[in-house]
Amino acid sequence: MTLTAFAQRLIDAVGADSVLTCADDIAPWLADWRGMYRGCAQAVVRPRSTEDVARILALCQSTATPVVPRGGNTGLCGGATPDKSAHNVVLSLDRMNAVRSLDTIANTLVAEAGCILEDLQRTARDANRLLPLSLAAEGSCQLGGNLATNAGGVNVVRYGMTRELVLGVEAVLPNGEILHGLRTLRKDNTGYDLKQLLIGSEGTLGVITAAALRLYAPTPVRQVVIAAVTSPRQALELYELLFAECGPRMQAFEFFTGECVDLVMAHVPGVRAPFGERHPGYVLVELADTADEQALGALLERVIETAIERDLCADAVVSSTLAQVEEMWKLREEISEAQRADGPHLKHDISLPIESIPAFMTSAEARVRGVCPQVRPFIFGHFGDGNLHYNLSRPAGAPADFMARQGEAITAEVLDEVARFGGSISAEHGIGQLKRDYFVKYKSPLELRLMREIKAVFDPAGIMNPGKLI
Repeated sequence: MTLTAFAQRLIDAVGADSVLTCADDIAPWLADWRGMYRGCAQAVVRPRSTEDVARILALCQSTATPVVPRGGNTGLCGGATPDKSAHNVVLSLDRMNAVRSLDTIANTLVAEAGCILEDLQRTARDANRLLPLSLAAEGSCQLGGNLATNAGGVNVVRYGMTRELVLGVEAVLPNGEILHGLRTLRKDNTGYDLKQLLIGSEGTLGVITAAALRLYAPTPVRQVVIAAVTSPRQALELYELLFAECGPRMQAFEFFTGECVDLVMAHVPGVRAPFGERHPGYVLVELADTADEQALGALLERVIETAIERDLCADAVVSSTLAQVEEMWKLREEISEAQRADGPHLKHDISLPIESIPAFMTSAEARVRGVCPQVRPFIFGHFGDGNLHYNLSRPAGAPADFMARQGEAITAEVLDEVARFGGSISAEHGIGQLKRDYFVKYKSPLELRLMREIKAVFDPAGIMNPGKLI
């Protein structure tokens, strides 16, 4: 195969072993994992260092070549998939996967963007520390993607989103300049916080190559309870009680409907129903602490007894072993896989003021059923931080392309209701390609203008991740 002049310049810059140009080699890098998007590229580049990334971006800017940064390809919005332009270059940081330092006095970890999240969790654990970022894709997602999308996950109630765990970043700007910001200071009030512009920017401003992360004391003592609730309102009241009584020990507060449990039971082998009878909704709560398992268990049992006495839940079961903890979590974590087995569905990753969730669920369902009375809602999410995965499946017996034909009308009803309640159309998945039109619709003109002006400062040539976000 004859190389193009540009491909040869890439090879000259970073070496032949870091550049893929054969169509068969490039093909696996051109689609998202859900198969919703497929694009084109003239090359895939896999640098080994920040200096390599700098050389690649400088070359791309000088030739007006679009660059699409790609992490572990676990995103749900097509943010790491190139568009149809044959000139694209896909930039993967999977070879940049070193832990540069770990400090158990300052409780910091400095790692490169290609590190797998689960590996970083393990590294922290081996040093008797906790990296609390945890999400379903942690076995394959990369730190760079977590940073680029400001990933959430199950521990946001206690530790916050990804951006709240980051002390500093190293990044390469589109012109090849390296931003050396890997400071591990907890306090630094010296002007604009540039790292926060890069976190959540979905690769549209530059490429984050490494980050300094906050670590915490490990919380090996865990207690989980699944409580049956009659309504989202009851779940909200239970949340208020648990927050008041358990404080910072509450690590997760998850909600899922009875329909979600039905779906998991139908499609996932080896999962047991939490109670003898079906309930309209369920709450999964995890408490974690540094020591004294007996005291933590006693606290949780006391609070649950209070909840039952106050009619804040219909029934509850508290874990007594680690195996039970994992079994309870499996019921929640397998919902997405069960939906995949059920067939095509609409995903709405939304956030709302927590106190508005019950009212939103009532009004949104009325609006959705006004468009399609037989649609099947499967609603679950991180109730404790206001994040719902408001997912909808086609009516029973409907053809597989039902949502492809009806989805836009249904989504319009859901997102209009989100806006009415002062919520967000993207809680933790980002914008990517999937939500770009909705992003423009629901963001204020001033916010959009400021974001475009920031984009122009960082990326005046417009080469970074075209077609995404803005």
